[in-house]
Amino acid sequence: MAKKAATRRKPAVASRKRPIAVDDLLEFRPVSTPRISPDGSRIVFVEKHVGAKNQYVTNLWMVDTAGGEPRQFTSGNRDRAPQWSPDGSQVALVRAEDKRCPQIHLLPAAGGEAVALTTFPEGSLGEFRWSPDGKLLAVSFRPQHADWTQEAEKTRKETGASEPPRVIDDWWYRLDGDGYFGAQRYALYLVDVATGRHRKLYAKDTMGGFSFDFSPDSRQLVVATNRDKKAMIRPWKDELLRIDVTTGRAVGIDGLPEGPKTCVRWSPDGKTIAYAGRTGRDGSYSVENLELFVCHPTRGAARSLTAEGDHCLLAVSIGDTSEAAFAPVLEFAPDGSRIYFRLGIHGETHVASIPTGGGPLAMHTRGALDLDMGNLSSDGKRMALTLGTTTKLAEVAVAECSAKQFRTKILTDLNGPLLARREVVAPESHWIEAEDGHKVQVWVVRPPGATSRRKAPAVLEIHGGPHAQYGSGFFHEFQTLAAAGYVVFYANPRGSKGYGRDHCAAIRGKWGTADWTDVRAVIRFMREQAYVDPERMGVMGGSYGGYMTNWTIGHCRDFAAAISDRCVSNLVSFGGNSDFVEAPDDYFPGNSWDRPEARWEQSPMKYMGRAKTPTLIIHSEGDLRCNIEQSEQVFSALKLRGVPVRLVRYPRSTSHGMSRMGPPDLRMHRLEQILAWWEKYLG
Repeated sequence: MAKKAATRRKPAVASRKRPIAVDDLLEFRPVSTPRISPDGSRIVFVEKHVGAKNQYVTNLWMVDTAGGEPRQFTSGNRDRAPQWSPDGSQVALVRAEDKRCPQIHLLPAAGGEAVALTTFPEGSLGEFRWSPDGKLLAVSFRPQHADWTQEAEKTRKETGASEPPRVIDDWWYRLDGDGYFGAQRYALYLVDVATGRHRKLYAKDTMGGFSFDFSPDSRQLVVATNRDKKAMIRPWKDELLRIDVTTGRAVGIDGLPEGPKTCVRWSPDGKTIAYAGRTGRDGSYSVENLELFVCHPTRGAARSLTAEGDHCLLAVSIGDTSEAAFAPVLEFAPDGSRIYFRLGIHGETHVASIPTGGGPLAMHTRGALDLDMGNLSSDGKRMALTLGTTTKLAEVAVAECSAKQFRTKILTDLNGPLLARREVVAPESHWIEAEDGHKVQVWVVRPPGATSRRKAPAVLEIHGGPHAQYGSGFFHEFQTLAAAGYVVFYANPRGSKGYGRDHCAAIRGKWGTADWTDVRAVIRFMREQAYVDPERMGVMGGSYGGYMTNWTIGHCRDFAAAISDRCVSNLVSFGGNSDFVEAPDDYFPGNSWDRPEARWEQSPMKYMGRAKTPTLIIHSEGDLRCNIEQSEQVFSALKLRGVPVRLVRYPRSTSHGMSRMGPPDLRMHRLEQILAWWEKYLG
């Protein structure tokens, strides 16, 4: 591994552009969590970059909506989650001076020093929200178990005691990227803004994954929660509770359909509660559309506003310059007349809205955008956003809101100076037809300066999920491969979100069927291109993309090499070692103990005896979503059969999202391994 990987390079001074390279990720400055002030004059946001010691630095920045240079607002270096107070006088934020003991801090809007408000013990801070009167914060907090505090670790070190065992009684005891938390759960606390004192208000959610919002008069909270003992496999038991902030008395809202409920919001006029959900027994992550529901705060009578359209509020785009957030985003207009939400469609992400009383859906943004939606100003005339494209990293923007199309203005250019010195290639979008007539969207990124007269090696990238989508955001890996001389193809085959319910649901419990039909269509499309050398093609993907890579090498000979990243290979063993437990006869038919036949039929391991493709396998030992044993099975099978194979294992400190959020030096090492593998087998 190169020694320079752990330090930030100084920007190169050059008279002409050079291609994107692996170490450019050290210079990226991703922005997130844009929050507009109540008066609409400023946006606070999180800026992230790689520090001098191979660590991520996050601070809050501020920019005026009228324009001007953005300015750094905090210097804690581990600051996140800004929220304006209702009167706009201060900003609340989460600061983790001690990584294991984050606290909410308050900072005057005019600037100054951030002062710690809360005194929570060691643990994890989740979401928080201001009460409309500005007197309270509702906070989701999970304490650390006494055996795993810093003090307990110090005592063990001093006494020579062993690391304690984990005694597990519940199947919800770990989460990828979050680690092992055992029986500890998030509870809902109220924090007095004047004194900083906190008190527990609600702690009956079985998994601790609730969402919440204040009533306009600040006297109640609505909480979307699941109190069922088997909540993990009974997501349809989600309910809405109204909780009195003084007494803690909880009252259920009757008349709601069974089904998941999340991202709950109370309208500013107090007349309506909105949430993202669906009717049925699937959880929020599903092949079925996640819809926008509204109900009355006391009478219930829920109804879906988006049921007549074929849209999903959980159509999330996957990239590698930010973490994919599998969560919906909702925001009421200040008068309660409309609800704005983020909507993914055909690889793009937009702001849409719909009248609270029902009516036609309105699309407020257009074009091939990668968008994240912030909040509205108190008059509803402006919205905070981040906007990016396939050739530009996301920047902070403001939207001037009207009943029709928004007028957006980019306010920052933090990544512009770097990209101005790099050759960035815009992908070409194509629609192709699979053998059964189904239409599939495909993108092609060609090497800088490539011509159709010269054949080049090509790489097919397959996304994870599978119920996500490749989108219109900047993808460093794709640009790096193109810069190295490879034509990059990527697509959204069946199983992807963003193309309607049927496109997504086509592979429920049937992996390796319609999705493989669409991937074969992409392979044919690759081979048909005059600028592609069909003898030098590679296939790669991560998570479900790793599954499909494994499936591909067991079912065809079109590729000279393959790369399987954080894969699924055996749906039988996978049924018992992922952080999320899947019930029998739910998503997949049968089970993983005495009725495994259908799962084994869909497992790439069944067909690994046919594989002859040289394969690089990448996996993190700390991956709790797709256990590393999935890759170990592939490695052993190929090794035993004499197929060229390499396994790169990243340490327990990394997770399933290592390629996006892992340590910078390891992210670079991964890309270097990928490039070296393609160079060896594709040339």
